[in-house]
Amino acid sequence: MKPLTPMIKQYLQIKSQHPDAILFFRMGDFYEMFFEDAVIASKELEITLTSRDKGEKEQVPLCGVPYFTAETYISKLLQKGYKVALCEQVEDPKLAKGIVKREVIRVFTPGLATDALHLGSGENNYLMGFCAEGEVFGLAFLDISTGEMKVTQISGVDPFLNEAFRNEPKEILCEKRFQQHPCFEKFKKSFEDHLITFVDEEPHEFSQRLQTIKNLSHPEGIPLALLASGMVLHYAEKNQKRSLSEFSSIHFYQTQDFMIIDETAKRNLELTQSLFDQGKKGSLLWVLDETMTAMGSRRLKQWLHYPLMDISEIERRQEAISELKEKKIERKRIRESLGKIQDIERLTSRAFLGHANPRDLVGLKHSLRPLPHLKSLLQSFSSPLLVQLTSEIEEFDDLSGLLEAAIEENPPIALKEGGIIKPAYHPELDELREIGREGKRWILELEAEERKKTGISSLKIRHNQIFGYYIEVTKSNLHLVPEHYVRKQTLVHAERFITPELKEFETRVLGAQEAICQLEYRLFEEIRQKVAEATGKLRKTSSALSILDGLASLAEVADRYQYVRPKVDEGDEIVIRDGRHPIVERMNLSERFVPNDTLLNTRDHQLIILTGPNMAGKSTYLRQVALIVLMAQMGSFVPAKEARIGRVDRIFTRVGALDHIMRGQSTFMVEMMETARILNQATSQSLVILDEIGRGTSTFDGLGIAWAVAEYLHDHPLLHPRTLFATHYHELTELALTKEGVKNYNVAVKEWKGEIIFLRKIVEGGTNRSYGIQVARLAGLPEKVISRAKEVLSNLEKGELDSSGMPKIAKTKGETRTNRSSPQLSLFTPHDPIRWELKRIDPNQMTPIEALNFLNTLKKKIEQEE
Repeated sequence: MKPLTPMIKQYLQIKSQHPDAILFFRMGDFYEMFFEDAVIASKELEITLTSRDKGEKEQVPLCGVPYFTAETYISKLLQKGYKVALCEQVEDPKLAKGIVKREVIRVFTPGLATDALHLGSGENNYLMGFCAEGEVFGLAFLDISTGEMKVTQISGVDPFLNEAFRNEPKEILCEKRFQQHPCFEKFKKSFEDHLITFVDEEPHEFSQRLQTIKNLSHPEGIPLALLASGMVLHYAEKNQKRSLSEFSSIHFYQTQDFMIIDETAKRNLELTQSLFDQGKKGSLLWVLDETMTAMGSRRLKQWLHYPLMDISEIERRQEAISELKEKKIERKRIRESLGKIQDIERLTSRAFLGHANPRDLVGLKHSLRPLPHLKSLLQSFSSPLLVQLTSEIEEFDDLSGLLEAAIEENPPIALKEGGIIKPAYHPELDELREIGREGKRWILELEAEERKKTGISSLKIRHNQIFGYYIEVTKSNLHLVPEHYVRKQTLVHAERFITPELKEFETRVLGAQEAICQLEYRLFEEIRQKVAEATGKLRKTSSALSILDGLASLAEVADRYQYVRPKVDEGDEIVIRDGRHPIVERMNLSERFVPNDTLLNTRDHQLIILTGPNMAGKSTYLRQVALIVLMAQMGSFVPAKEARIGRVDRIFTRVGALDHIMRGQSTFMVEMMETARILNQATSQSLVILDEIGRGTSTFDGLGIAWAVAEYLHDHPLLHPRTLFATHYHELTELALTKEGVKNYNVAVKEWKGEIIFLRKIVEGGTNRSYGIQVARLAGLPEKVISRAKEVLSNLEKGELDSSGMPKIAKTKGETRTNRSSPQLSLFTPHDPIRWELKRIDPNQMTPIEALNFLNTLKKKIEQEE
């Protein structure tokens, strides 16, 4: 093995302490990466891969980035799921004996991002940790960028996964032993796109970590939740290189206090992302988010993910929104004040963690200015929640005064270059600056004096980082240069000189400039510490501001789009008059949205069978009802003339399967898995949305499954969930004849001169027309295909089938093709149309003449097939 250079030895020693991170190794004005880190970074960051000596001509892969661009490159690596260890020079290279001392000062991970460049302004950045014993899970979510930490303990694998998905963690921690847990593979597959870190520490070490948190109170009987909290804090402290004992307050919550929104429902209802392009536009959040601050936007998103079960809490939000909606002038002024406030939550966290730069403190300074006026605006409000928020908003006179007096309006980002502290804040700093100003005057006077002495009118005194101060003389005037000038550099057209007098001045002035930078840095750190000491009050105020902003946003939307205050109660009825889809009505502004009524309960309107053609609006209506229910329970007003919502504990949706298809699962399998989850987990308080069941298999298999699912939802003694069931199986409408809780509705369609007009109106009664061929024409299918489809349909409707159930016309007409593929196989028994006809009838309900006619019809069909 060839000997390593001292620098490579140092690199490898530091890298061994952070094997799972890309090491940014500071060398002068660059961060360098070596070996495998360099190969990965050059590929992911699209930067040049080169090499340097390892020792005795052996080469090491190398790439690097300038120190002032490092934040951008770190952000890119975090977004791709990597960790980055930032290794700095911790001593002055000029004073170093041998190799410069270096150490890792911070580890960046996707779940511990704090800088604005690494974060989405309107979303939380959670680090999730969990501990498991059997099917009991303790979960902790830390957003170090805001200081929020919330903890819960739940039972069951599916509830655990739902809660994890609901919080959208950027990074996940778990114990190594979890890899032997029965649900590990399911967990791993569910979060295959996430960075998962397995921790080595023993559980008792996490418990010891919690003992250092001051004033920690927690419910009894949640040991796993407490272990998860300790795990997350331990990991964060290890990577932030500082104690977080006073950083974050821990909020313990119970999932049963909130409506359950699983990943499927969140996606299908487009709560925060559109199904079209996964962007915010076209989602419910896009409609409701008129917030003025990033804090308010995050708060609103949390409300969407956590609709309330506590009716009194729902009403507290409603009362606040109602008052803000009515007081339009005050609301406008409140929103204007909020618009001047930056992200106090994240500015405070950066200050506490020691990451805030001068511009962060300017942002905080500007954000504190509107608080006194905002608080005075709130004095006229009387709803309990707004009164509470008013009391929680501090004015920060002392801190605001300090920032106003100390921090320049446009400081540099860099901490050690000066220009941060205002004049008249610190006497010693003012004196040092005066020396600097005198130095500039002295230079001008010296330049004029030297010109006069030498007779060189073009003589200049300049400064650069390499030579310091120097005198520059053009070559045409070199014969006039005095003997005491000492030559330092020769240029093409000039020479540069120094004098003892100039060097003495340089030492004095540059010493003052260095002292200025050092003093400004020390003063800035003192001010930043003052901000950190106010963390608790700043957090309380920023929380109140985020809630106020969320409420004002919902009031603004309610006023702008004519939403009404719903009544939420403990009954079983969902009654909506003239309900509208909140997203669709905003996306299709050129077309008037047709409102519709809804009546659901657990008795005579427990299961609605909704039929009608494709494109008529069935799916829109189903989602509309679910969204109105969700909005009502998050405390929002809703798009309707009137609404009364019997509390819902969970919204189930069975709609599409695109994401799972891309993962390699069949449409039908996904459909059945989602349906199974509904049948196994729904309760009498649930709302079930079924948008077609049984499409992924043969017609009769699908109809059989759809029929059985509907019966199960209606008949099961412990279920009776309020259900909307859209289907193209018109046979399901017959359930209403024998099932008390089943009601038929359809989407009205008008036929006009061979065309169909979608009326978008939900009316009572079933329909046996699907208008599929008319819809196909609207979609642009060739006329030849449309004509052929009509022929086959006519053949089917007349019952002209052969013994295999195929339309006879299909054998005698249409274009022929060899190697025709086999028809789809049934999951059950082969289809016999005669058997099907016999199974559909009830002889006990037929008159003698009806029975004879039916028998005669069957006989003719059999004779035709022969």
